[in-house]
Amino acid sequence: MFHLKISGRVGIPISLMAVCFAVAAQVPQTQTGPGGQSSQNANPGLTTVRSDYTLGPNDQILIHSPQSEEINEKPFRIDTQGFLTLPVVGRVRAEGLTVQALETDLAKRLSEYIRQPLVSITVTQFRSEVVFFMGSFRAPGVYAMQGRRTLVEMLAAVGGLLPNASRRIRITRHAEAGPIPLPNAIEDTEKKTSTVTISFQSLTENINPAEDLVLRPFDIVTVERAERVYVSGEVAKVSSIELGERDSISVAQALTEAGGFTLNADRNNVRVLRKILGTNRRAPFDIDLKRVFEGRDIDFPLLPNDVLFVPRSTKRTIAAAAGTSFLAAIPVIVVTALLR
Repeated sequence: MFHLKISGRVGIPISLMAVCFAVAAQVPQTQTGPGGQSSQNANPGLTTVRSDYTLGPNDQILIHSPQSEEINEKPFRIDTQGFLTLPVVGRVRAEGLTVQALETDLAKRLSEYIRQPLVSITVTQFRSEVVFFMGSFRAPGVYAMQGRRTLVEMLAAVGGLLPNASRRIRITRHAEAGPIPLPNAIEDTEKKTSTVTISFQSLTENINPAEDLVLRPFDIVTVERAERVYVSGEVAKVSSIELGERDSISVAQALTEAGGFTLNADRNNVRVLRKILGTNRRAPFDIDLKRVFEGRDIDFPLLPNDVLFVPRSTKRTIAAAAGTSFLAAIPVIVVTALLR
């Protein structure tokens, strides 16, 4: 199986990619050339993507073929008619082929001159309209946009989400493409980006949802692994509970999945710790489980990354210790009584 690596400056700043790409790669930036067209230069940091990226006019590739010095490690651009003009093999149609298919075609052509030629291709510059799908998609990678494409249409093209994926989709857009037209979009003037988080449930359950955005060139669509809530303290089983398709889980449900309380649990002082955005601190929420179980309060919903903490009861610990001490002393008391 062929392996595709893509590098280049594709109109996305380093700071943005560091936030949105869950990959260990340095990130490219755009430089503007004559006529206002984007010029993407090779970058030492390489982002691994799928080898089924479909090539098109203005894509630039680097061909690796050690047995053929005429084309080895040399850049070639696909012309406006979709062809490559290469030494030795001549004019080759590349438009519409995946990178893997072009590698196979070039290897076949070179086999007329070279015994068992090795060919691999790196895409060093993209044509103007591609979007990035990163994270827990079935087929993450770089996809060409042909015409107007919405988020739902492109999600279908990448095969949807993996079973263990979060149901929250994050879209990051460079300021040059305009703001994201949703009220909950967050603009970062320093990074020159706008970002929005969209519920997958909203996309799939509503008709013509506003969140079904028309994607713009170089949008970054990211999905992390499924979010979790954490249950710790005096429970039968300290747990990390995956939310899956759920947006939240109640305290009662989380306690049930954690096997319930231990004998030493302080049921009257259960607490939820929720992360405060932009900090390393968590805000505490005290839960009155007695009122919840009596039906007088609504069960508290746990959100992604919440921690449900059940403390140890001091009274029960002291009572248990006293009881243990008394039981241990029973033989001494009995012997003393008999001796008297």
